[in-house]
Order: sequence, then C-alpha cells, then structure tokens
Amino acid sequence: MDIRFTNRLSFKQARLSVLAAFILGTLLSLIQVVVDYRSEDALIDQEVQAQINVSLSPAARIAYNIDAELALELVNGLLEAPEVVRAEIIDNNGIALASVSRPMANSGYRAVSDALFGRRRDYSQPLYVDHAPSELLGHLVIEVDTFYQGASFLRRAGLTMLSGFVLSLVLSLILMVLFYAMLTKPLVHLINDLLNMKTEGERSRLPCPDGHERDEIGALVEVINRQLQSIDVNLRQKLRAEERLRKYLEELESIVESRTTELQHTNAQLRESNRELEASREAALDMARARSAFLANMSHEIRTPINGLLGMIGLTLDSPLNEEQRQQLSIAYDSGKVLVALLNDILDLSKFEAGKLQLEQIPFDLGALLEETASLLSQNAGKQDLELICEIDPNLPGLLLGDPTRIRQIISNLLSNALKFTEQGHVALRLTLERSDGEQRHVCISVSDTGIGIPAQAINEIFSPFTQADAQISRRFGGTGLGLTLCKSLTDAMHGELSVESTPGRGSTFSVRLPLLRHEHAPRYKRPQPCSVLIWNQRGHLQGATLQRLLESWQMRCKRIDYEPSDNFAGDLPAASCWLIDSPQLAERLRDIRPDIPRLLICSYSQQLDQTRAEACHVRQQVATPPARHRLALAIDGLFEAQPRSEKSSTEQQMGNGQRLLLVEDNAVNQMVAKGMLSRLGFEVDLAEHGEIALSKLAEQDYALVLMDCNMPVMDGYETSRRMRADPRWQHLPIVALTANALHEDRQRCKDAGMDDYLAKPFKREDLQAVLQRWLTPTDQVTPAAPQATDPGPGAGS
Repeated sequence: MDIRFTNRLSFKQARLSVLAAFILGTLLSLIQVVVDYRSEDALIDQEVQAQINVSLSPAARIAYNIDAELALELVNGLLEAPEVVRAEIIDNNGIALASVSRPMANSGYRAVSDALFGRRRDYSQPLYVDHAPSELLGHLVIEVDTFYQGASFLRRAGLTMLSGFVLSLVLSLILMVLFYAMLTKPLVHLINDLLNMKTEGERSRLPCPDGHERDEIGALVEVINRQLQSIDVNLRQKLRAEERLRKYLEELESIVESRTTELQHTNAQLRESNRELEASREAALDMARARSAFLANMSHEIRTPINGLLGMIGLTLDSPLNEEQRQQLSIAYDSGKVLVALLNDILDLSKFEAGKLQLEQIPFDLGALLEETASLLSQNAGKQDLELICEIDPNLPGLLLGDPTRIRQIISNLLSNALKFTEQGHVALRLTLERSDGEQRHVCISVSDTGIGIPAQAINEIFSPFTQADAQISRRFGGTGLGLTLCKSLTDAMHGELSVESTPGRGSTFSVRLPLLRHEHAPRYKRPQPCSVLIWNQRGHLQGATLQRLLESWQMRCKRIDYEPSDNFAGDLPAASCWLIDSPQLAERLRDIRPDIPRLLICSYSQQLDQTRAEACHVRQQVATPPARHRLALAIDGLFEAQPRSEKSSTEQQMGNGQRLLLVEDNAVNQMVAKGMLSRLGFEVDLAEHGEIALSKLAEQDYALVLMDCNMPVMDGYETSRRMRADPRWQHLPIVALTANALHEDRQRCKDAGMDDYLAKPFKREDLQAVLQRWLTPTDQVTPAAPQATDPGPGAGS
C-alpha cells in the first residue's frame, strides 16, 4: 500500500517534534539575544564613561589655564574613538575652547540599530580643579554614535538565530529517519502483510516485524491476530446460520403457499358474507325507512281524529252544561291530552333511535319557561293538600340560548311525575345558576317532592323505556314509563346530566344540569317599586320563605308571619306598605284588621275570590300560585294604583274583530273544530276543501291569513303554498300550516314550501290564538291579561 510521504506517521511525528524543538530553540535564542542586548546597552555607557574619566582631569586643567591648543589636542584624541562623533570643551562662559566632530556612519541596518539603542547619546561632565572644587571651570561634552556597538550586536543576534534554525532542521532530519526506521517501516510492513493474506482456507497469523516483539507494534500484531481468529470463528458460525436460514426459508415458502390457498378460500367466504351483510344492511335501512314512514303516517292518522275529538269536546265545554256533563267531558278532554302526550313521547323516542332529533339554539327566558310550566300544571294538579312552589335564581341571565321546546318537555315530565306521585306535602321546582365559564352558564333545574319515593334498587331502571319502579305504580297512578326515558335522552342530547336522589316514603329530587350560552343578562320583566311588605305564611308551607327571598332580591323590606289557622291576630302587627296573603280564609279573618293596607292574595285559581268578596276583604290584586315574577311585580305595583288591575281576565274576549280568514281543510270534522274556535275568537271564516278551491277564493276575496292543511286531494298544501308565493298578490300573505305530521322533516318541508308558521294537530284554542297574535295586528285587538304559553308538542314549532 502506497502512502504519501506527508501522510506517513514518521513525517507527522518528526514535524511535530521539530516544530516543538524550533519553538523552544527560538525562545531560547530570543532570551539570549535579549540578555546580549541588555549587556551591549550597558557597555556603551560604560565605555564612554571610562573615556570621560580619563580625559576629565586634563580637560579641567586646560579649562583653568584657558589653553586652546591643548584643548584641541585633547578633543582630537577623544575623536579617535570610533564611537565618538563630536567632542568639545566649553568654558564657564559657554564659549567653546575646542570643538571637533565628524559625520555618522550610514548602513542599511542603521534603522534597526537606532530603534534598539537610539541614534546618538550625549554626555556632559562639569570641570573642576582640586584646589578650587567649588568653582565651575566649564564642561567636557562628548556625543556618541551608537551604531558602532549596535552593528556588532545585530551580527551576534543574527548568528544566534541562524544557528538555532540550522540546529532545528538537522534535528528534524535525524528524527524523521529515526521515526521512519522505528515506526513507519514496521507499520507499512504490517499493512502489506494484511493486504497479502490469502483466502479463508489459507488464512494464517500475521508475522511480527523484527525487533518489535515486545513493544506496541508487537502488541498490535497480537491483537490483530486474535481479532482475525475471532472473525474466522464468527464467519464460520454465520455460514452455518445462513445454511439453516436457507432451509427455514424453503419451509416457510411451502407454509406460505399453503396459507395463501387457505386465505383465498377464506376471502371467498368473506366476500360472500359481505354480500349477505350488505343485503342485511339494505334490509335494515328499508325497515328503518318503513318504520319512519309508518310513524309519520300513524302520527297523521292518529292526530287527525284526536284533533277532531279534542276540538269538539273543547267547543262543547265552552257551551252551557250542567256539572255532571261538564265533569264527564272534562275527563274525556284530559284523557285525550294524555293520549297526545303519549304519542309525542313515542315520536321523540323514535327520533332518538333514528338519530334525527335536531336541537334548536334560540334565545329564550328559562325562568319564565319554568314559571309558565309550573302555572299550567298547577291548574291540573287538583290536590288541595299539595303545595307547588317555583323559585328562580335572581342571578340568572334574562335570555339564554338553547331549545326551549325540549327543555319544557323535560320540566313537564319531571313536574308531572312529582305532582302525580305526591299526595300531600309540597313539590318544589327550583332553578339555580351553579357557575359561569365565560359566556357559558351552567344551570341546575331541580324538582323535589315529598311523595312515595323510589327504592334504591330501582333507581337505575327507571330511565329504561316502559319501566316503572314498581308494578303496582302503573295500576295506582297510571303512566307508561316513557317520560323519564325521554328526559334522560333529551338531557344527554343537550350535553347535560340528569341525576336522582330518593328515599322511599319521604320523596325524591330529580336534578337536570345543562350548559347554556348567555344571550342577554338583563331580566325580561320590570321590577316593582321598592316598598315594605308583610308576608303571611301558614306554618309548614314553603311559599312564604320563597316569596321573601324573591322580594329581598328586589330590594324590598320584608317581614314574615308564620301562623297557625287557629292563631288570633288581635295583637300589634309589623308596619308595612302592603300585605301578601296566602289563602282566602286568612283574607276573611283579616278583613277588619288594618283595612287601609292594600292586600295581594296569592292562591290557586280555584280559590280566588270574586270581585265582591275581594273588595269586602280589601284584596286589590289576586295572583295564582306559584306566582310568576312578572305577574307578581305588576300586581304589587297595581296595589298602589287608583284603579287596581285584576289578574283574572276572561279568555273569551274576542281578538278577530270580524277579520276574514281562509281555512283550507279537507276533513269535515277538522273544519268544524277550527271554524268553531276561530268564530269564538271573533273571525269570519271561509272554507276550501283543497288547493284549487283555495286559489280561486283568494282571487275573489282578500284574506288576512290562510290556515293551510298539508295533505289534501287534488292539490295539497305544499303545492298551493308554492303557487301562492309565486304570485305577487300573495307573496306576503301569512300562511300557517295545520297538519297532523309532527316530525322535524315535515316542519322543514312546510318552511321550504313558503309557509310562515306551523301548528301541529291536535291543537288547543290557546295555541291557535298565540299563532294568530303573532301574524295579525288588528287595530283594536284586546289581548288577554295572562295568556298561558303552551307547547304544541314535538315538531310543532314554527
């Protein structure tokens, strides 16, 4: 193997050694030169001083005798020295007795010498005689050229540096030869032996170079021989392993071939199974579509007769009846409403199973929704020993974003269950704001009762469809077991949590926690003017404490009297601007006590006093329990008005004032129901059996609004609405859909056809009245004082 000279180890070692020796020699030479320089510099001064000392005495006598000839001889003698370039003797008057000089020597090294020793040096020595040592006779002045000594120093320094360099060069050559002989040559020989080794069959040990058996090269040869032996052993093992691997690969190929055959057979079976699964999936989808179509059709077919049944019963209840007839028809009407609620629950559960339930995100007043639901259900409770309260957190924002229809369903189911399973005691509906995360508000709706309770082993089962805690419950209280299942599904869909705590025999508490976005913080009602209030509360009831917390949040000064029915109120009573009384019996007992104080009676609708009895008891306002916040605020302000307002107002007041509406409906019973409701509301109604007749009537007569059935012969409501919107005459005429189809797809289909609102059958007169109030604005319309907001059921939104 040919290695370049500059890459050989001997050259590198010699180079490093010579470099080190050169640097060291150079440092030593520099030190020697510096020492020589200091000696030469001092020698110049010493030689000149010696000449001055020799000439000082003759120069003093010459200056004393003022002998110019002798002075000239003396300075010429001094000028004989090669380094002296000027000499003179000056008397004490500064006059030169003798002065001689010569030019300085010139040379190329003059600049280096002048830099080291200076160009010239001047020496001046005063002259005295021995017998007059204090009398200055003059000065002996000598000027010296330093180049004479400087040139001598530079020659010596050059020789010193040159000798050091030559010594380093000679040393490098010697070291290079030695390193080559002792290191490079044996290593090159070893490399060549490695390159010339035979194949594995003739592999042998490397020979060690002569004279290197015990040094590092010998150790290196021994290590190489050991590694070669180890490599030889490993190669032999690798060859044996490769032979075994080859055999294994041959066996693996045979196994893979057999497995491939099996996989091909299995893949054929899987493809057949996939075809069967795809066929099953298509069959399941067809069944799901058929079930959805069946539910939609059944909803339409069931709601149509129920609409006629409830509508006709409602119209009959508005006519003069005796008590027995009214009671029988009321039972039939309530049974029909239960049937509608059951149908709504079944439809909602089917939507969950089909994954088609869609939630809205619209602004709504959650507190008002709870109050309206509690007010509506309190009228149907029918239990004298049961107290229903509703308490809203005063920190709750005025408007939240969510689905009010679904939240109303949850509250209605939970509150209906609490009222149904509680014979006496109380049912409390509470709404609290638990925490706030930015714009999101976490609210808790709780319904607690003192009813029969739920056994611990049945708590996990009550949320299953058609399941109740006890088989005797359905026989005693009725129900299907769908309500809690629907509540649980709706809560989960809104990313909430439904929990229950219950003790058998003592009652239950259902809590619904929901995350809702804040839309508007300000409350949706006007607070009353602050005043002092005395609250009368029968001992053991919760309404008094609930009212006190509400009024104190309104910055009112409140006092509460917890009384027993047998108490005597003849003593002094706390001063107050008004009284809040919780029963008509108490109002009768307090009629002669402080008659100048205005009174507000808070009791159920069935217990409210007529006008004559209310005036006799000094009751200026009456509010149904549980009182809604906005009604209570208006009633408190009304206590101090000259003409007090009455909470009770007739729903029989007409709102139509003769406005003409077009009812497009093919079912005769539904025509009678809708026309009867509209007539009682003060509207003139024209009928059309299908869309073509409706279009012809619209061309002949102007109408304020069109009530449109969707499924009709000849031309259905969808096509009729599309044609109306295509005609400029009727583009802005309100169209309200009347249909028994209650699914979300039906509502969207009505909207796409151009209809403005949606009312699902069966509907109550209050529902119809609310829709008409949204779309009609008569000049002299009379609005009921306390309309009940009702939910037309799932899928019946606008």
